[in-house]
Amino acid sequence: MPQMGAALDVTPSPSPSPSPATQQEVFFADVLVRGQPVLQVGSLEDLSATERVQQINRRIAGLLQQPQPLNSVQVFLAENGNLATLRLNNRVIMTVTQQDALDFDTTVEALADEWAAKLDDALEQPSLAVEVAQRLEGTLEQFRRGTVTNIPSILGALLVILLTWLAAIAISRGVYIWAVKTEGDRSTEILVSRLSYAAVWVLGAIVALGVLGLNFTALLGTLGLTSVAIGFGLKDIVSNYISGVILLAARPFRIGDEVVIDQYEGRVMQIQLRATTMQTYDGRRVYIPNQEVFQSSITNNTASPVRRSSVMVGIDYDADVEQAKTEIQDAIAQIDGIEADPAPVVLVNELAASAVNLQIMFWVNSRRKSFLQATSDVRRAIKERLEAVGIEMPTDIYTLTFRDRPLQDGQVPKTWQPSETDAIAKHQTPDV
Repeated sequence: MPQMGAALDVTPSPSPSPSPATQQEVFFADVLVRGQPVLQVGSLEDLSATERVQQINRRIAGLLQQPQPLNSVQVFLAENGNLATLRLNNRVIMTVTQQDALDFDTTVEALADEWAAKLDDALEQPSLAVEVAQRLEGTLEQFRRGTVTNIPSILGALLVILLTWLAAIAISRGVYIWAVKTEGDRSTEILVSRLSYAAVWVLGAIVALGVLGLNFTALLGTLGLTSVAIGFGLKDIVSNYISGVILLAARPFRIGDEVVIDQYEGRVMQIQLRATTMQTYDGRRVYIPNQEVFQSSITNNTASPVRRSSVMVGIDYDADVEQAKTEIQDAIAQIDGIEADPAPVVLVNELAASAVNLQIMFWVNSRRKSFLQATSDVRRAIKERLEAVGIEMPTDIYTLTFRDRPLQDGQVPKTWQPSETDAIAKHQTPDV
């Protein structure tokens, strides 16, 4: 092995001393060839491991950029054996010191030969498969080292997430119980409970990211740069959630109300932050996005405890209108669910061709009885009462006039035969 006399003069001058914090944080650093770690070197008295590796990596990268082929790494050992230099193409790459030998529990000469062999293997131009395998191995090694280093932080973040989950459940339930006792509106109770649950999770996520060492300044800067793209991409989703919060806060309807939203009519089953669930009268369940609910006209049929309904009935022209009105009002008053105040009203709505049409308007307590069922009961009671007192409810009567030449009684034209329709018409209009 070549001996080194004045070779010590080519050793690079030491860089400025690193800060004490750097010396305490990093004791060994990786020497990289083509981005892959080859060996580790430690710090010296006047040079940290990080600064030492930066110098070595810069020299190797400079040699790799040159067009001439690379020779083998040569080892030059000092006369006293306490120092060796590694050279490539007559340029000093690095120095092996007695401190390095102590760090790896070997001699300077043996350590220099080992590092030279590793550098020769790494500097050889590998095949594509070998290079891919080396990069994959290096990536996995860096991941393993990072994972081992960050195990305390990862465990701490997982613990924070677990505590956040338990706290969010407990706080949301406590807030819900409090809201039940104070608000009396289930929609508001759900809103307050979910907002408290989300607030606890946001706080827990911030703490967990802080345990992992996240730089919140950099995070806020990244969010600021990407907020426009995120806003366009999640516009509909965010709009649904915001609309859900507004609906829960404004309370245009509550759970159990019967409403008409756009083309859907039914009972509100659930109000979530993203969508409103409605069950129609024919048993279908409809999920309407809150953005559509917020932008649509809403008719709440049960916002008031009473709701007005109306029924139309026709009586014969010969019937006593006042008697009919009295009988109808008396029949309606006996139906459960019909409000006495305001009292039912019977009005003459129209003088039709064959009947006097009466419009009956009454108020239904929609919280005690179904609106449709109450209206049906009123129709049934009116029919039964009018039939009981002898007031006729005639159907429409049609009069047919034949403008052909008059015929004698019983005479039928030879070219005309009575059809079923003609027989029915004659039966309904005997005066023709």
